[in-house]
Amino acid sequence: MRLEVNGTVHELAVADGKRLLDLLRDDLGLTGARFGCGHGICGACFVLVDGQPVAACTTGADEVAGKRIVTIEGLAQDGELHRVQRAFIDEDAMQCGACTSGMILSAVSLLARTPAPTEAQIRAALAPHLCRCGVYLRAIRAVQRAAATP
Repeated sequence: MRLEVNGTVHELAVADGKRLLDLLRDDLGLTGARFGCGHGICGACFVLVDGQPVAACTTGADEVAGKRIVTIEGLAQDGELHRVQRAFIDEDAMQCGACTSGMILSAVSLLARTPAPTEAQIRAALAPHLCRCGVYLRAIRAVQRAAATP
């Protein structure tokens, strides 16, 4: 199977039924996407597939062959954090961190489609993410900050 992850093309032999999450974590050593619920409803495992947030725990590796995958590890460029990552730090929009990578990736996808989202659009983009620590308001402020940052 051929797939592009964080700008690098990989040729991998992948067993039938292997989940994207397992391929990323076990085969490529990218552990930013986390196993949470295993049913795609908590958001801890979200990655971007062709720019869209996808639950890696319910997506088969075979479903993403030939597609562009971005994980939290692939956002920083040339040693500089992505503006959404920086905004999450600046707004202290994380505590335990289980939901953070998925929230950030969903925010990146939202801002790529909608550069100046409303609060309602931000809430909708972050809705699939369960945060046990309750940083929702800070996460919303972080996305607003990132939207205002060139």
